[in-house]
Amino acid sequence: MTGAPPPAGDDPAAQARERILAVIRAIPRGQVMGYGQVAARAGLPGRARLTARVLGQNEDPDLPWHRVLHSDGRIAMPEGSRGWREQTQRLRAEGVAVERGRVKHMPRSADDLDAALWGPG
Repeated sequence: MTGAPPPAGDDPAAQARERILAVIRAIPRGQVMGYGQVAARAGLPGRARLTARVLGQNEDPDLPWHRVLHSDGRIAMPEGSRGWREQTQRLRAEGVAVERGRVKHMPRSADDLDAALWGPG
């Protein structure tokens, strides 16, 4: 298996998955988004759990999954677990400040991320 998903075609679930994965792939190095922010950016407002499910089923080793967090900046995995440590390490390697399993400067919405990246207006 290559890790590449099958084409979405006319399947709405596959289309939603592809839109979520596209948003995650577009998160710049050193930036983070919440599960709900990813869903909203993918055109699926209110579907934070779908984002989490898509990430949980991911087999693409190149997907920057570590850039997706709870809306309050917390890492979603159990503290001290292997995944928690890996996510913390990956974020810190990108210059993201992580303190006690939480990113200090979490953008409040997708618009905040745009403003942080591109400036006001």
